[in-house]
Amino acid sequence: MDVDPRRLRFLLAVARYGGVLAAADELRVTASAVSQQIARLEDEVGRSLITRTPTGSVLTPAGLALAEAAEDVERALAVARTRLLQDEEGVSGTVRVGGFQSFLASILAPALPSWRERHPGLRIETFEAEEDDLMRSLRAGQLDAIVVELDADADAFSAPRGTLDTPLLDDPWKLVVPSGALLSTEVIDFGRMSLPWLGVDPKAANAQAIGRVQAVLGGESSAAHTYYSFDYGLALVRAGVGVTLAPSLALERLTTEGIDIFDIPGLGSRRIVLRTLKRASGRTVDTVVAMVRETSASFSRETDS
Repeated sequence: MDVDPRRLRFLLAVARYGGVLAAADELRVTASAVSQQIARLEDEVGRSLITRTPTGSVLTPAGLALAEAAEDVERALAVARTRLLQDEEGVSGTVRVGGFQSFLASILAPALPSWRERHPGLRIETFEAEEDDLMRSLRAGQLDAIVVELDADADAFSAPRGTLDTPLLDDPWKLVVPSGALLSTEVIDFGRMSLPWLGVDPKAANAQAIGRVQAVLGGESSAAHTYYSFDYGLALVRAGVGVTLAPSLALERLTTEGIDIFDIPGLGSRRIVLRTLKRASGRTVDTVVAMVRETSASFSRETDS
């Protein structure tokens, strides 16, 4: 099987954005060009890679396997780019990066010392805030890049106008319930458990994920308890007042006593992306973007091993 790796980005765009038209918009090519590249890729592998539906395109098992390989290629190129940039002298200036707690604490902050050693003239400032505030700061030029979360299995999505999303990693969703509430995950009946889904910020990625999973698993939504931080969400679960979905990355740094965590097929993942303004490209910002991608790729490989 001889695959032209240049075609993989077209399949990856279809996988990420849910259809040929959305992929074409993201890649700034025609829909016909995307279809042609997918067709040639299917000829090269000898298998169907996507199935078109009234609501978009769905990858076949072969397509999913090839899309995962495409992500590995993308990560390898990001690492190579970082090393090339690292060899350049004189990268200096200040880059301001905003994001949410679990990513900043688990991935970005631990990398700061090594980044300072690589580029002594480069100053990286970090800010933790809610996504709406981060977006306002990005558009106002107060931040150079922001880390945001999306439900990777939701309907097709695209970056807001004038911005560019750089995928960092996919973080699996986990079902979090009070200890002993589920004796088995073979048959989940939330009606029999009598525990509602906790309320969350409707703009949050886990709100989209909960709505998607709730349609399959059932259960009522709670109006009595709403949380923003995963720390408080787990406290509510521990108190026995509801269940929720939480990403694996967030659970690593939180106390899990009094709760049970289940990895159930079909929950999907939280996609973490680095968002920049399209006009903000430059050597200094590109260097930081490449380092964040490299660090995220390394973290992803560690958690997969």
